[in-house]
Amino acid sequence: MKLTGSQAVMESLLKENVKVIFGYPGGAIMPVYDALYDYMDRIIHVLVRHEQGAAHAAEGYGRITGEPGVCLATSGPGATNLVTGIADAMMDSVPIVCITGQVASHLVGSDAFQEADVMGITAPITKWNYQITDANEIPEVFSKAFHIAKTGRPGPVLIDITKDAQFATFDFSYPKEVKMESYQPTTHPHPKQIELAAELLNKAERPYILAGHGVIIAKAEKDLIRLAEKGGIPVAQTLHGVSIFPTAHPLHVGFLGMHGNYGPNILSNKADVVLAVGMRFDDRVTGRLKDYLPDAKIIHIDIDPAELNKNVQVEIPIVADAKNAIQALNKEIKKRSHSAWIKEFQKCYQLEEKKVIQNECDPKKGKIKMGEAIYKLNELTKGEAIIVADVGQHQMMAARYAKFVKPNSFITSGGMGTMGFALPAAMGAKYALLHPPNGQVSDGKASLDREVICITGDGGVQMNIQELATLAQENLPVKIVILNNDFLGMVRQWQELFFKKRYSMTKIKNPDFVTVAKGFYLQAEKVEKREELMGALKRMLKSKGPYLLDIKVEKEQNVFPMIATGASVDEVRLE
Repeated sequence: MKLTGSQAVMESLLKENVKVIFGYPGGAIMPVYDALYDYMDRIIHVLVRHEQGAAHAAEGYGRITGEPGVCLATSGPGATNLVTGIADAMMDSVPIVCITGQVASHLVGSDAFQEADVMGITAPITKWNYQITDANEIPEVFSKAFHIAKTGRPGPVLIDITKDAQFATFDFSYPKEVKMESYQPTTHPHPKQIELAAELLNKAERPYILAGHGVIIAKAEKDLIRLAEKGGIPVAQTLHGVSIFPTAHPLHVGFLGMHGNYGPNILSNKADVVLAVGMRFDDRVTGRLKDYLPDAKIIHIDIDPAELNKNVQVEIPIVADAKNAIQALNKEIKKRSHSAWIKEFQKCYQLEEKKVIQNECDPKKGKIKMGEAIYKLNELTKGEAIIVADVGQHQMMAARYAKFVKPNSFITSGGMGTMGFALPAAMGAKYALLHPPNGQVSDGKASLDREVICITGDGGVQMNIQELATLAQENLPVKIVILNNDFLGMVRQWQELFFKKRYSMTKIKNPDFVTVAKGFYLQAEKVEKREELMGALKRMLKSKGPYLLDIKVEKEQNVFPMIATGASVDEVRLE
C-alpha cells in the first residue's frame, strides 16, 4: 500500500506491537504527529512536559515489559533533551527506541533552525543509530531498530528522520524477519564451560551467587532460585538485581554494594567460588579492585562478551543468555547444603540489625527516618508494589528496606545515577501494567491494580517535577513519596564524612510540594509527625488517582553500611 513516510512510521510501530509512545511535538516531527491523529484508536500517545521525561518513561515501560519503550521528539533541543535518558538506558541495558525528527535533508549540515547533529551526539550512547533521508528505508530501519534494542544485551536505539522523508510517499511493505549478518548475539552457553562451572560449584565449600539485572532481563529468576536451592548457595543481588529473589527467601542474603547489606559485602572476600550472573562488576560493587575476591574462583555469565574479564579476571567466562546458562547449570549441579556458610551471613545480618536496621526502621524518638517510612509502606503493600526509586539516600534506603515478593519490582537509575529519573519512569511503569505489548508483562501477568510507587527525594523530584502535569492530564494513578530532608542528602553525607562537614551548596530551599502538587490538580498532603505517617500512607494507597505525599524526615541522617570510595568490600562500615 502507498503511504507517506509519516504513515509508514505509524504502521511500523503497529507491526512491532507498540501500544504506548511518550513524546512531545515540534516542527521537524510534525508530519509524524499529523499521521498519529489517525492512529489514536490504536496507539496511545502520552504528552510529557519535557523530552527527558519521555526517555525515562520509555525506560520504565521497557524495564517492566522487556519490550522496547518508545519515545518521540523533534529535532534540535527536542532530540538533545532525550540524551540523558538515552545514556541512562545504555548504562542500565534498557530497551528503548527513540524517534526524532530532523530538518529536511537538503538543509542537514547548514545550521538550519533547530538542527543538531543528533547522530554524532548519540553514537556513543546507543546500540545503533540511523538517519533516514529516504522514506523507502523506514520499514527496514524500524524492523532492525526494534530487533537490536531488545535482543542480546538490550539497549537504546535512535532513528532520526528528515522532514522530507516524512512527507514522501512510497509502497509500504514491512519485513517478515530481520537478517543482520554482523549482529548475532550468542545466547546459548558452550557445554564445556558449563561442565567446568558445575565442577567448581559442586566442589565449593563457600559458594556465592552474585545476581544482577541480566537475570531479570532473561526472565531467569525462577531458574536461579532452583539453582540456589539445589546447590544450597547464598545469593546476593546488585542494585538492579533487587527483587530477583523474594526478600524472605532463606538463601537471599541481601543487597551488594556501597550501601548494601553488611554480610554480602564483608563476606565476599571469604567465598571460594563465585557465580556472577548478569552483572558487570562495577565499582560500586567491587570496591578496591585489587583486593576484591582474592581467594575465589569466579564464574561469570553474561550475554555481552565485552563484560567478561573487563574489570575482574575470571576463571570461567560464559557468554550466553542468563536463562539458558542457568538452566544448563541446573542439570549439572549436585544437591548440597552449606549451612555453616549461610550462618555466617545470618550473624552479619544480626549485627547489622542491631547497629543499623532497628534504629532506622523502628526509631523511638526524633524525626521520621527514611527507612521507617519505607518499612511502614511495606506493611501496607505487603511487598506487592513496584518501587521506582530516584537517586540519592532515599534510593539506597528503598533498595535496603523495601520488601518484594515478585521479581522485576524495583526500578532505578544505576549506572548513570540520574536524578529526576523516578517520576517519569514510574509513569512508564504504570503504562506498562495498563497497556503491555502482547497483553503481558515480564512476570507473565498484567495487573491493572498493582501499585507503582515513586520514591524520591526533595532534590531529585524537582529535576522533572513538570511531569506532575502529565500525571494530572492522564489521571495516571502513580503514588509519589518524597523523603524530604531539605538537603541534597547523599552529597551532604559525603561532605560530613570526608569534607569536615563543609556543606557546600547542599542545603536546599524547597517549595511547598503540597501546594505545587495541588497547582497541578493532584491530591497531596504533608507528614511531619510520626503518629501521622501510617494514616497518610493508607490514604495515599487508597486513592484512585495520582497522589503526592511529602514526608519530612530527619535532616542529617546518613545511610549505613557504607564502603568508602577506594576502600575494600571487607572494610565496609556500620557507622
